[in-house]
Amino acid sequence: MERTTIRRTAKALIPLLMLGYLISFIDRVNAGFAAFQMNPVLGLTASTFGFASGLYFWTYFLFEVPSNLVLQRVGARRWLARIMVTWGLISAATAFVGGPQSFSINRLLLGAAEAGFFPGVLLYLTYWFPANYRAAMVSMFYLAVPVSSFVGSPISAALLGMHGLAGLQGWQWLFILEGVPAVVLGIVYLLVLPDRPADARFLSDAQRAWLTTTLAEEQKQVRPVHDHRVFAVLLNPKVLWLALVYAGTSAATNGLSIWQPQIIKSFGLTTMQTGLLNSVPFAVACVAMLVWGRYSDRPGKRIASAVWPLALSVAALTVLVVSKNLWVAVFLLTLTLIGTFSFKGPFWALSSETLGVQSAAAGLAMINAVGNLGGFFGTSMIGLLRDRTGSFLFALSPILIAEAVGVVIVILIGQQQRRLALRVGQ
Repeated sequence: MERTTIRRTAKALIPLLMLGYLISFIDRVNAGFAAFQMNPVLGLTASTFGFASGLYFWTYFLFEVPSNLVLQRVGARRWLARIMVTWGLISAATAFVGGPQSFSINRLLLGAAEAGFFPGVLLYLTYWFPANYRAAMVSMFYLAVPVSSFVGSPISAALLGMHGLAGLQGWQWLFILEGVPAVVLGIVYLLVLPDRPADARFLSDAQRAWLTTTLAEEQKQVRPVHDHRVFAVLLNPKVLWLALVYAGTSAATNGLSIWQPQIIKSFGLTTMQTGLLNSVPFAVACVAMLVWGRYSDRPGKRIASAVWPLALSVAALTVLVVSKNLWVAVFLLTLTLIGTFSFKGPFWALSSETLGVQSAAAGLAMINAVGNLGGFFGTSMIGLLRDRTGSFLFALSPILIAEAVGVVIVILIGQQQRRLALRVGQ
């Protein structure tokens, strides 16, 4: 019963959710490729482009918690569909920005539109999967991020070749054609996505009953954040520490997704060569992420499975910032992404277990919202340091420091959990 129920639920939900996040991340970071043609036209320097691209995270931060609270109230099907349709339209509208100001406004609107999708899906997964499956499911869902760069890099590079068609430049076609799928999939969500196990037509009566009972019994055994008031959850020290950890990995994920194409191209490659080579680190990270997600669901492995990938990313970045060879840089970028992405599954499983059902809507959104401010600072600082030093690789130093701080915090969280477990045992 357990195996067939989980397998059938995963098969029905994860591909749809993963496809939505894949499209959203392509729409979030495709500016990294559009920049090859767009920046000279709009008059954007590396600093201006990095700052404007990072503005996305401020409105994302402001609207993240309210969005997740609305999702909890109206249901995942309606709210996730709304998010996808609005961000698809705004992403496509990037094709018609005319300068630094309108590009900045567009990025602010895009952040507001997409806010709530990722933590909304994390919350949604807690409605469907017991704790010992969540890291694997989150890893499968988050696989969309490296896949988006693996698939999106050569596609974005090819779309730039449509320059001049119907009077539009290549970067304009890129935004238009990569924005439409979000609108289409949003409509699909509205039609087919069930809100809770009780609504799942793909499960039998016995499977629905087993899943509902299992999830209810599990919640009686966890030790979540006890105060369920929204502001108390948002300011809970556990939530804030987890948000700080996520800020470091968000800086790495978003900073590299935006800047990695330009880092690779700085070694003298063509746009198409850059698109193909940029996809390699993300492809390898996909495989590593799935394998590590399954390992991290083993009993007692949650903290260790979060620490080791993050430590790998820190070690790779330490060498990368002084590298001057293309192939060494690509190898180290691959290790960095393996560590950063493999960390995501165990981290979000740890976060949902720490919060519990009642606090999850606000808590997960807060962790993701504050954490994603790291995406703003990472993206902006890379551009600023690139202009100041002339080196893309040295500009990755802030990401290195942020992830190193995350390693220390996760270790401290693990020590606190062990002390608590000893006291409970006594």
